[in-house]
Amino acid sequence: MDKPLRILGIDPGTTVTGYGLVEIRNKKPVILHMGNITPKRYSDHYMRLKYLHERALHLVKEYRPDVMAIEAPFYGKNVQSMLKLGRGQGVLMAAALMFDVPIHEYAPLLVKQAITGMGRASKEQVAYFLQKVYDLKDMDQLLDETDAVAVAICHFIQMSKPQKSKEYKNWGDFVKKNPGKIK
Repeated sequence: MDKPLRILGIDPGTTVTGYGLVEIRNKKPVILHMGNITPKRYSDHYMRLKYLHERALHLVKEYRPDVMAIEAPFYGKNVQSMLKLGRGQGVLMAAALMFDVPIHEYAPLLVKQAITGMGRASKEQVAYFLQKVYDLKDMDQLLDETDAVAVAICHFIQMSKPQKSKEYKNWGDFVKKNPGKIK
C-alpha cells in the first residue's frame, strides 16, 4: 500500500492564517487537523511576520506534509494590504521551503470552484460544503480553517486532472515538428 499523501493547506493572512492538514487515503481526502495562527497580539507588522514564520516552521516540523497548498493573494484595491499579505505568504512559504516541502499556489476562485462548484462562493458557503461532505462540526467560527482545508482539497483535485501538453507552442511549431503530417 502506498504511503498516504499529506497536504498542508494554508489560507494566508497577517491577522489570521488558517491551516488544515489533509491526508489522502485510498484516493479520498481525510481531514486530520485544522487550526489558525493568530499574530494579532503584535502591533508591529514585522513581529507578526516573525511569529507567522515561527509557527509555520513548527507546523511543518510537527505534521511533516508532503506538499503545501497555499491560496494565492488576490488583487485588492488597497496596495498596502496586498503587500502585507504577500509578505505573510512569503514567510509561510519560506518555512515549507526550509524543509524542502514543495509549494503549490491556487487562486481563490479556483479553490471555491473546486469545493462548491461556484468560483464566487463566500467563505460561509465553502465551510457549509465542507461541513456537509466531511461531516464536520459547526464551522461558523472557523472560516479561515475551512478555507485552508479547501485549498488542500483543491490541490488533491488538481493532482488528479490530466496535465495539458505543452508539446507545441503554436501551429508553426507543430508543422516544424511534424513535417510528415502536412500535405
